[in-house]
Amino acid sequence: MNQTLSPERVRADVAELLDCDPAGIGPEENLVDLGLDSVRIMVLVDRWRAAGAAALEFADLAEQPELGHWTELLTGGAA
Repeated sequence: MNQTLSPERVRADVAELLDCDPAGIGPEENLVDLGLDSVRIMVLVDRWRAAGAAALEFADLAEQPELGHWTELLTGGAA
C-alpha cells in the first residue's frame, strides 16, 4: 500500500531522522550540515520509494541535500 508523498510528509520524514522539529528545517539548509548522513539518506530513499517514488535514487538526494530541492523533486511543490 503506497502512501502519498506531500511536502509535509517529506519534511516530517527528514525531521524524524534528524530528531528535530519539522518547522526548524529551512528549505535551503544543507541537510548534511544538520547531521543527515548517507545511511539516513538511504533510509529516506527506501521509505519514499515504498511511498510511490519508485525511480528515486540516492544521487538524486545526495547531489543537492536541501529540503526545498527534495520536496520539489518528490512532490512538485515547495517545502
